[in-house]
Amino acid sequence: MSRLRRLGPDDWETFRGIRLRALADSPDAFSSTLDREHGFAERDWRQRLTGPVYVVEDPDPVSVGGAFDNAGTPHVWGMWTDPDHRGRGHARRILDAVLPPDRPAQLDVNVANAGARAAYERYGFVGTGELEPLREGSEQRVELMVLRR
Repeated sequence: MSRLRRLGPDDWETFRGIRLRALADSPDAFSSTLDREHGFAERDWRQRLTGPVYVVEDPDPVSVGGAFDNAGTPHVWGMWTDPDHRGRGHARRILDAVLPPDRPAQLDVNVANAGARAAYERYGFVGTGELEPLREGSEQRVELMVLRR
């Protein structure tokens, strides 16, 4: 049975492991890169765990996601599920944990990532049509999606 767990700064090595796996598996899903985050120091990893970040463990981490405050609106970031564990509701469990039940939220999704977009739409997010580059110099685009409650 899988378990949902909130990570704190002392779990930085666990977070580092799954985050680097996510960046290696799905480099076009994130605005950051594997090379960039390989260079992070322990303090960088700890700092990233000051906001809500959750993993689903089965028994090792197989899914991760978090949220940060964007001018009073929760913004989902870093969502990823190991390909062998997709379709099991892990993203929903993480979204339920990181998002307040009574507030709107937002996230960015690569327009080419139909699987992630479908998962977010099932949760209730809708596209805004607002596009921007995935990262500086990239031709890929991400769309802002919002969840209105």
